Amino acid sequence: MIIAFDTYYYDNKAKTIGVGFNKWEDDKPIEIYSEIIEGIAEYEPGSFYKREMPCILSLLQKINLIEVELIIVDGYVILDDNGKYGLGGHLYEKLSEKIPIIGVAKSGYNSNKLNSKALLRGESKKPLYVSVIGIELDLAYEYIKSMHGNYRIPTLLQIMDTKTKEKVGNRVDGSAPN
Repeated sequence: MIIAFDTYYYDNKAKTIGVGFNKWEDDKPIEIYSEIIEGIAEYEPGSFYKREMPCILSLLQKINLIEVELIIVDGYVILDDNGKYGLGGHLYEKLSEKIPIIGVAKSGYNSNKLNSKALLRGESKKPLYVSVIGIELDLAYEYIKSMHGNYRIPTLLQIMDTKTKEKVGNRVDGSAPN
């Protein structure tokens, strides 16, 4: 299984979604994992991973990692040409370097030309930026390029993004208000 993660922050809480699928061309997830945790760290410029890592690791505890062949994160794996780890690189270390990580970011860094690759999908003029650890960058690029969808954001990543922000009443977690 391939699983993609994203987290949405609100009211000192974080809603993390994991969208599981089997093939890059899939248009529907086989599983959607969800969790809300409280007491989230403040955003620290240059160290975003410190905020999001606990959310992903907590949700990963609900998933049989033996079934996971690759993880996609919303963001960078490697931040610059010197190899500074972003969220995906730190996650790779936390998982004992056993599961390859692909980062898909919506904005680029001028200091990251060697460790990321711009991908134009559909008719978009704005690229996605692919970075990776554990597999070759060109292979990761082809995987993201081959994902289902005619637009900039692949279908399953759009589903993931939408699910993180879904609200019921004033709540984001999908449970009924008390």
